[in-house]
Amino acid sequence: MPLFTRKDLTRLIVPLVIEQLLSVTIGIADTVMVAGCGEASVSAVSLIDSINILLLQVFSALATGGAIICAQYLGGEDRDSAALAAEQLVLVTTVLSLGIMALVLVFCGGIISLIYGTLEPLVLHHAESYFYLTGLSYPFIAVYNVSAALFRARGNAKVSMFTSLVMNIFNIGGNALFIFGFNMDVFGAGLATLLSRIAGAAVMVWLMCHGDGLLAGTDLRRLKYNPAMVRGILRVGIPSGLENSIFQVGKLLVQGLIASFGTMALAANAMANSISGLVSIPGNALGLAMITVVGQCVGAGSYEEARSYINKIMGAAVASAFVMDVILFFAAKPMSSLYGLSPETGALATEILRYYCVFQFTLWPWAFTLPNALRAAGDVRFTMAASVATMWVFRIGFSYLLCGPFQMGLMGVWAAMFIDWGARAALFIWRLLSGRWKNHRVV
Repeated sequence: MPLFTRKDLTRLIVPLVIEQLLSVTIGIADTVMVAGCGEASVSAVSLIDSINILLLQVFSALATGGAIICAQYLGGEDRDSAALAAEQLVLVTTVLSLGIMALVLVFCGGIISLIYGTLEPLVLHHAESYFYLTGLSYPFIAVYNVSAALFRARGNAKVSMFTSLVMNIFNIGGNALFIFGFNMDVFGAGLATLLSRIAGAAVMVWLMCHGDGLLAGTDLRRLKYNPAMVRGILRVGIPSGLENSIFQVGKLLVQGLIASFGTMALAANAMANSISGLVSIPGNALGLAMITVVGQCVGAGSYEEARSYINKIMGAAVASAFVMDVILFFAAKPMSSLYGLSPETGALATEILRYYCVFQFTLWPWAFTLPNALRAAGDVRFTMAASVATMWVFRIGFSYLLCGPFQMGLMGVWAAMFIDWGARAALFIWRLLSGRWKNHRVV
């Protein structure tokens, strides 16, 4: 009897695809609605979102570590240990998120100046207000991410899908009210994001503590620190966190390079980033499914079954990427026009998106969906080392090379990213074929 039937996989993957679509929709809604306020506003949101992604990687890494631990315990039919891991994950994440929130609130302006240097006054003003409000939301999005990961570890993706829908309603409705109703500009977008994350966290915590949630019957006010379990989570979470954080630091360095090209380049980059996220939705969803499926297979000691599922999921990732990229290639120009920015900005974004489509389906699934299979098996140190090395050597190194001596401008940054994808894909495919990922079970 297979651990996951075709019906089980469908029941897991379809809600994940919908959830990822809703998640990307939040980002697009923010960018489109703020774009109506001008290029300074959309540039500010783009700059701060880059910092936010870096800081939120801490919570994402812990969620990934906890989900892998829980999935392997559940695969081994040890629910009590899975529940204990869930408790410790919530406790540690809450404490860390409150600490990071405090740092952002105190040093908001200094962090922006440190990373981006001198910005245009209007861009800086909007960036500070958006950073402050999104900083307040860190504990809520952290709890949401952890809870969603724990539900997915059990093979239940419907919960996070419906909660993501609630967050979209709050975010888009709040944007409409605060940006257009009260003319609050970027501050309104930040306020809507904060309220949507509060709503998402509240729903998730209630569901985790009721019904068949892993924390059912647990009094969250009396959680006790368990050093041994936390160390187990951190053994997986720290390498993933370092990988993601260093990766985002590299992206911030590149973002600083883009900022030197002027507001038009920043706006075009923000637009292209926002739209390009759509084609990665299936691959991201399949990557999340990979953690659940491979994690439970490894927990049960079924490595050959895990390899079979990896092949199936990767086939689906490549096929879905091809379909999405063909659609975006022809829809790039009309989609860029939705943002209402200057024709020059829209034309630059359209050109970038069409190159993106060519490289995304051939390289991206192998560079980003496949490594989740290795992480789920506990092979987190290799994925960290490979990702960090390719990021610094190829994405950052080639960005400065192509934008400096070769003077390719914004297009050089995206070309360097494609080179990075190719290097990552080659390393992860080699690791899978070598079979060494089978030697790293974490429970």
